Amino acid sequence: MHPLEADFREWSKPPTATEEQRCSGAENVVRNAIRSYPAFATRNIEVFPQGSYRNGTNVRANSDVDICVRCMDVCFFDLPAGYSKFDIDLVDANYTYAEFKNDIERALTRYLGAAAVSRGNKAFDLHANTYRVDADVVPTFEHRRYWVQDGRYTYLSGTELLPDDGTRIINWPHQNYENGTTKNNATGTRFKKLVRVLKRLRDEMVGEGNAAAKMISSYLIECLVWNVPNDAFFDDQYATNLRSILLNLYSNTQTDVACNEWGEVNELKYLFRVSQPWTRADVNNFIVAAWNRAGFN
Repeated sequence: MHPLEADFREWSKPPTATEEQRCSGAENVVRNAIRSYPAFATRNIEVFPQGSYRNGTNVRANSDVDICVRCMDVCFFDLPAGYSKFDIDLVDANYTYAEFKNDIERALTRYLGAAAVSRGNKAFDLHANTYRVDADVVPTFEHRRYWVQDGRYTYLSGTELLPDDGTRIINWPHQNYENGTTKNNATGTRFKKLVRVLKRLRDEMVGEGNAAAKMISSYLIECLVWNVPNDAFFDDQYATNLRSILLNLYSNTQTDVACNEWGEVNELKYLFRVSQPWTRADVNNFIVAAWNRAGFN
């Protein structure tokens, strides 16, 4: 048995019931703040968790929460080449993203007090207390990706936010959740467990000052493990599974060609293209460092 097998099994576990309760506490307080804000009474606002908390890949003792607040009255969109918004009867909205973000800030501070909320470039930081974990509250409009099928227009629904720095970020949280759940079922529930193991290994490496580990986000780890074939997950020993996963990732991130078609878990964004904040070389360096830290040979 690998000397770290017991650690891997412990790292694979989801947050404790107490931690999950504090995660739910953060989600509930955001829902209440949005629901009680008078200006939102006539708007179609959705509040839902996203990220590792929603996807079930959050690890123990590191369970902050991402909460998406999505306005469905307004949408951003991408259209097929050669089409305009007039072709699909989209009209200009009279409610801007900046106004929506300001309304969310007012809703949160009105409900919780200004000391509990900090405004950031992308999201609001809802500070932790004894009954809730730290939460990022992300304002978004619906994002629609349109295409034409059988002469009719249809679209996929995601989220879009406009950070204060002027960039544009499109995400697909519901598709992330659905695809991750499907892979987890197909791997005998080992997908999410092995994601947690690699996240915890990364956290250990960051704590030890490993530069390669600091370049790798939690979501990137989830996407990397997603791209590993299912047959790498079926050994009884977690160490054997992790070894197979790291071998596959190392082999496929040595060149751009091998992983050029890899996608995020949502399968709607490429994992290694110019729009991403990480590079294939970052990942390959991390995999080598993780292999060594795990004691494989």
